[in-house]
Amino acid sequence: MLKKIAVDELRTGMYLQSLCGSWMDHPFWRTKFIITDPLDIQKIVDSGITEVWINIDKGAEPQAAVTAPTATESVKPEPEVVPKKAVERPKPTQTSDEMQRAAKICAQAKKSVKSMFEEARMGRAISIDHAGEIVQEISFSVMRNPNALINLARLKNADDYTYMHSVAVCALMVALSHHLNLDEDQTHEAGLAGLLHDLGKASMPSEVLLKPGKLTVEEFEIMKSHPAEGHRLLLESGFDAAVPLDVVLHHHERIDGSGYPHGLKGDQISIYSKMGAVCDVYDAITSNRPYKAGWEPADSIKRMGEWCEAQYDKDVFQAFVSSVGIYPVGSLVRLASGRLGVVVEQTKNLVAPKVKVFFSTKSKSYIPAEIIDLSRPTVDVKGEKIVAHEDAAKWAFKNFNEMWAG
Repeated sequence: MLKKIAVDELRTGMYLQSLCGSWMDHPFWRTKFIITDPLDIQKIVDSGITEVWINIDKGAEPQAAVTAPTATESVKPEPEVVPKKAVERPKPTQTSDEMQRAAKICAQAKKSVKSMFEEARMGRAISIDHAGEIVQEISFSVMRNPNALINLARLKNADDYTYMHSVAVCALMVALSHHLNLDEDQTHEAGLAGLLHDLGKASMPSEVLLKPGKLTVEEFEIMKSHPAEGHRLLLESGFDAAVPLDVVLHHHERIDGSGYPHGLKGDQISIYSKMGAVCDVYDAITSNRPYKAGWEPADSIKRMGEWCEAQYDKDVFQAFVSSVGIYPVGSLVRLASGRLGVVVEQTKNLVAPKVKVFFSTKSKSYIPAEIIDLSRPTVDVKGEKIVAHEDAAKWAFKNFNEMWAG
């Protein structure tokens, strides 16, 4: 039987069923476990959570005497699942307004994914109790503004790459789902697949996973086992959602059959795994890795377009470009006037985003920063357009990411 208690009643030996409150306040990825370490109780107290559900059939009861259940209580036992609160569909916001909220979601989602990976490394059954809530929060952020969270998640360092990559691919899958006109349930499944797609890397040797250089043939063969490992870990934990399981196993398959682990071709690959392939590669090549700096976003889209015929489904890739733009947020671009600017937001016109101009190539100097919407036919931008994308690394601008990420 389930019982709700205050956190100050928690004791070792109790079976923790669930934590009350938002997933963003939770100190664990998993719930449903016997509390054996007093430090786990302290983590719950420190998180600010005030109440929890325990299962007294599987663990100790509170120290205070519990009276025998009345006839009414036996007819109406505590619910096994606490109903979710109804949530309103989010309203669109400006990128600048969404950045702070997106930053908090990214930080908490990374913490949760890291905890999940650590549980897997320790050989414990993986619990994804809060995964659905994480996907929902990410989905709502993308619905409010598709630029903020997706591009914040691209800013990752080598130490947190694996975890933030999962968050980024989740957000990219949600955005891509909208452009493929998938329904709400399908979008949620796609987002969950993105969040879990690299779980198998928890089983990879750290000296291979974190190697600051090119992998040997033998090491690459080890890494190629991570889709099957992730699939196994989820099945052994009792996870049975078909779409995420498929994407975890097949996000490295390629249209021409050159992928792994099964060498699937064309229509043998599901639409969700085709989506996973594109989102996974885009975030990987635009992110800084232990062995290389990330590519510039617009250049990454260009290169992926060149690989598309052999590697990606054409329709899926075109929808992906529509979701992130030909010049994604963070792209350094040269305008017809000779000014350089960074893309800060997409518009309905894929080749005319909002750009923050800040440098003149004619005078070789910084100019007062100004945001211009290239999609608007106004006098101040008349004739202005993007003529090329630039490599930010070659210009060596200081604090370049702060110009678009805030």
